[in-house]
Amino acid sequence: MTIEQLKMAKTHYTYRELSNITKLPVTVLSRYVKGHVLPSSSRARDLWKILEKIVGLEEELSRRIQFDNAGYFNNTSIISDIAILQQASQSVFNRFAGRRITKVLTAAVDGIPLATIVAEALGVNLVIAKSSKEIGVRNFYEESFVPGDSALIMSLYIPRGIIRRGDSVLIVDDVMKTGETERALVNLVAKSRADVAGVFILIGIGNAWKKNLQDLTNFPVEVVLNVKPKK
Repeated sequence: MTIEQLKMAKTHYTYRELSNITKLPVTVLSRYVKGHVLPSSSRARDLWKILEKIVGLEEELSRRIQFDNAGYFNNTSIISDIAILQQASQSVFNRFAGRRITKVLTAAVDGIPLATIVAEALGVNLVIAKSSKEIGVRNFYEESFVPGDSALIMSLYIPRGIIRRGDSVLIVDDVMKTGETERALVNLVAKSRADVAGVFILIGIGNAWKKNLQDLTNFPVEVVLNVKPKK
């Protein structure tokens, strides 16, 4: 975790600047970044605390969000950056420590990169809810919802049996605005007779999602960064 954090810091600061911040020699920092040497556990913890203040996940996400005139932002630089996704997977460990997780569930398509990294880090299988039925799969669980102010009804599908009774499912997505997609995923887990371990979102926009999910009190809803929508 610390090495990934240091690599992230190196994209914004020179070795000399990092040396001044961390009070470690440039040569030592360079060896850490290149993987030639690993810090001791105690130094890693101390270094993590320092780096978290300047290039923590929340800080890094804030740097990359730029809304356009229509109130949308491009999330490509976030969901395509493996370092950020790995950092997010470590955040999952911290936020859901002690909770049993047997599956990771997300909705196609932008949530897939994050959910894949999280599932790999947790050592569990990934389930993707899709907006259309696939040929070759006979039986599905389906959940329909109206996203935001849209006049369209959308549906998500997962094959029956891919989530089973006894599973404890972590729902993961990159962005949440209204919470309708997340509620649909929660309902798919319920239809599968499994439990929801929690919801992990990188970026929440506005407060509409809070109202939509306020009755879901049996599990934590963790949002790394919540931003105000551009009006």
